[in-house]
Amino acid sequence: MSRVQADVTETRQERKERTREAILDAALDLVGEEGLAALSLRQLTRAVGIVPTAFYRHFASVEELGLALVDRSFASLRGMIREARRGNPALSGVIRSSVAILVEHVHAERTYFRFIARERFGGVPVVRQAIRHELELFERELATDLARLPNLDTWSAEDLRVMANLVVNAMVSTAEDILDAPPERPQVEREIVRTAEKQLRLIVVGAANWRS
Repeated sequence: MSRVQADVTETRQERKERTREAILDAALDLVGEEGLAALSLRQLTRAVGIVPTAFYRHFASVEELGLALVDRSFASLRGMIREARRGNPALSGVIRSSVAILVEHVHAERTYFRFIARERFGGVPVVRQAIRHELELFERELATDLARLPNLDTWSAEDLRVMANLVVNAMVSTAEDILDAPPERPQVEREIVRTAEKQLRLIVVGAANWRS
């Protein structure tokens, strides 16, 4: 292949990738309002500036598009979790910083969190299952981290998993509450944050007194 042919091929590949990313961006905005099950391909492709049949050059189905959105959304969440895990290894020390990191990321990546919140109980089973699987992975990673902490190293794997589930569910619920908080009433978000910190403290107190 000549250099000119290679350049043309690369340009086509880049163009295809840009179109794919544009489809994902537009879909993320649209499903935040209507949900994936109600997504109109005609409306989506019009927003991107392509004909409806061009969609299938990038995704075999709406379900495949939904799975790509799950991957994209949880890539952002994984970054958030890594940041939280770099904090104080003591359970009580990470509560305030973890909630603060969560609030910051919900505001910075609102469309991703909105997508997860809507589709977690949405109408597309394969996407709902993918989100559940990603949350279960978070729980497993958190359980592994918890097992390294003092007083928890003697806990059973089942008890560690239950505690990790409590923490993950509390954080997911907090993210959804922040999404629904009216921006013109900042005191509502402050109360959500206060409640989230209290929930995590109660989980920590329970952990300190639990014998596996």
